Amino acid sequence: MSLADAVARGLRRHGASVDVAYDGDDGYSLVTSAGYDVLVLDRDLPGMSGDEICRSVTDGGLPVRVLMLTASVSEQDRANGMALGAADYVNKPFSFADLLQRVIALAGPATTEVAQ
Repeated sequence: MSLADAVARGLRRHGASVDVAYDGDDGYSLVTSAGYDVLVLDRDLPGMSGDEICRSVTDGGLPVRVLMLTASVSEQDRANGMALGAADYVNKPFSFADLLQRVIALAGPATTEVAQ
């Protein structure tokens, strides 16, 4: 099972509706065609990079909040990700409990009630 599948499975167990894309091109297509609250995004995707997706989402004014979940762990990586418009940044390896609470915080109060 891929990390993306494991994260999706965990989020679904807590009441989230989740779609998974395995490359940047499919991910960008999904995020621009559906109304998501939160986008959990890896910076190092095949095809369109996570950085490109984040910038496009932000520049395009889409209402989705971006959480970067990535192995790019330096302070400069974090600063660059946030400068692209990410609302939060989580380094791998990570605690699923921490990730879940960050997704809930980004999604807003309605999701918090479902996930508790």
